[in-house]
Amino acid sequence: MNAFKNGGHGHGHGQLSESKEDLINLERRHKKKLTNSTTCFTKLKRLEAGLARARAKMRKSVKNSSQTSDPDYTPQGPMYWNANAFHRSYLEMEKLFNVFIYEEGEPPLFHNGPCKSIYSMEGNFINLMEIEPRFRTRDPEKAHVFLLPFSVAMMVKFMYEPDSRDASFIKHIVLDYVDLISTKYPFWNRSLGSDHFMLSCHDWGPLASSYSPYLLKNSIRALCNANTSEGFNPSKDVSIPEINLLTGETKGFLGGPSPSRRPILAFFAGGLHGPIRPILLNQWKTKNGDKLNEMQIYEYLPKTISYQNMMKKSRFCICPSGYEVASPRIVEALYSGCVPVLVSDHYVAPFSDVLNWKAFSVVISVNEIPDLKMILKGISRRQYIRMQRRGVQVRRHFEVNSPPKRFDVFYMILHSVWLRRLNVRVRDQ
Repeated sequence: MNAFKNGGHGHGHGQLSESKEDLINLERRHKKKLTNSTTCFTKLKRLEAGLARARAKMRKSVKNSSQTSDPDYTPQGPMYWNANAFHRSYLEMEKLFNVFIYEEGEPPLFHNGPCKSIYSMEGNFINLMEIEPRFRTRDPEKAHVFLLPFSVAMMVKFMYEPDSRDASFIKHIVLDYVDLISTKYPFWNRSLGSDHFMLSCHDWGPLASSYSPYLLKNSIRALCNANTSEGFNPSKDVSIPEINLLTGETKGFLGGPSPSRRPILAFFAGGLHGPIRPILLNQWKTKNGDKLNEMQIYEYLPKTISYQNMMKKSRFCICPSGYEVASPRIVEALYSGCVPVLVSDHYVAPFSDVLNWKAFSVVISVNEIPDLKMILKGISRRQYIRMQRRGVQVRRHFEVNSPPKRFDVFYMILHSVWLRRLNVRVRDQ
């Protein structure tokens, strides 16, 4: 009896103690979860509040005519849609912007990219982003955007079977990576990818994003192939310049003679890639030995003639699209002081949310190719000189530097991503 009472009492007390402990532990875990949730929410709310203040300052600068001084460069002139607004936005970016790079993934497909090819901006940006401490944060709670550090160009280089036209390997890599980071971290699911971005200069960059619905519809896609007829959305996507860095640097490519020392009206040399170039060459191709023609248009440049020297001797450099809308000739023209002539349909030029391309380049449609010479001859000497000088001034936005320099192409790409992030409101779920 006593034993029963004692045993029963002891057993009952043990059950009660375990139940209390379970309840207490459960309550503690619940409070901790709420605290963590509140902390995350507070951090996110703080990030969004900072972006809201930046937006307010930018709206104010649109109406403000006074120029903010800058020790390195002060944007001004008709090359910018609104120089004051751009400058204020740029300064706010430098002050606030944080980028988190997912560390998952191994080189060469991740955290790597080509730096000495027509796809050089892919590797250049990823590599600089990895080592640039100014914008990179190791704390994802402090990040405004999240970089998916895969390289489509490297996928194609190491995984593609020549002549197969089979891109399914890209699909598997992209989907597996999105699944990995969305399972391991809460950030992709929190915004459905709208504060994440990818960057690609390969022709298959848009294709890579199409395999993931949220990556295609919501995420910021920084692409060289900025073709609106293939789904490029200027309000959320970023057009980046295609830069063919064969040596990995721009040394020797920058600069050229003054406008008065450029005897050639227009120059182009390139293969019959895509639907536009055959129209250009059929209409304007230079005959062999005709070096006196104002329009120096070649399919294959004679070996005795230097491509770079021809650009530096020309007033206008023709930049038609090839198989894809982007052309490295646009940046090559700006580097050499030649006024670019953009010939394309459905192409969104790089940084066109900031830059007014018609102030320093000639933009024509494919239908206007037969009138090309008349259009160029119709530009007065005075207007040409203005355009040429403006092109020299905005060239800094397309220059590649390591380490990066303020207002160069690395900073301009980041600024374009920053602008797209300002359009997004992320809420804690």
